[in-house]
Amino acid sequence: MTALTFELPDGDTVRVDVRQALNAGYAGRSQEEVQAHIAELALLGVPGPTTTPTLYPVSPYLARQTDRVDVQHDRTSGEAEWALVVAGPGERDVLLTAACDHTDRALEVHGVAWSKNAGPDVLARRAWRLVDVAARLDAITLRAWVTAGGEERLIQDGTLADLLPPAYWLDVLRERGLLQVGTVLISGTIPMDGGVDQFAERWRVEMADPGTGDRIELAYDVVPLPEAIC
Repeated sequence: MTALTFELPDGDTVRVDVRQALNAGYAGRSQEEVQAHIAELALLGVPGPTTTPTLYPVSPYLARQTDRVDVQHDRTSGEAEWALVVAGPGERDVLLTAACDHTDRALEVHGVAWSKNAGPDVLARRAWRLVDVAARLDAITLRAWVTAGGEERLIQDGTLADLLPPAYWLDVLRERGLLQVGTVLISGTIPMDGGVDQFAERWRVEMADPGTGDRIELAYDVVPLPEAIC
């Protein structure tokens, strides 16, 4: 069983054994924009969902805290997201942190659920208690940078107001009997800058709270696996 450990602003350290992991998709707050995005993806051969937003179960071991993601080819990329982590039975035990869903884009054209299970959900090592930031969630910023050839470029820049809120997903989890200790839910992502190459050698994601100046960050290198003998 995968174990995650989070440092909180009050100095507490929380350990969570991941029992189930879920990836939200097509989770923009404006579902009209989501439908336009689905149409764009269809032109690239990515099959669209029958309903939105979507929720894909992934293998729990894919929720990781790591500074390295090993990949089989050069068509994989991350996605800046937030993550809910149910660390205990109480309201104050629901944590919010930054995450990056590393996705196999070559496999995505054959099935989004398959592509989500082909790479890890990388989570930060720090978190906030959701109740402590709930009043200002929409102002929290979410950004991602990619590095290629030694140059870092901003590829995603938005706020949590761009996505369906944590409260929406808590209701979904509750209705489905999934709001359990050990559940990790990744939010879905914000738009990417199409002028920046997403197939990069390094990803960095930052979630920042302008109300306090506090930031949660993660970063990892994308490392090609050695060639197979086959």
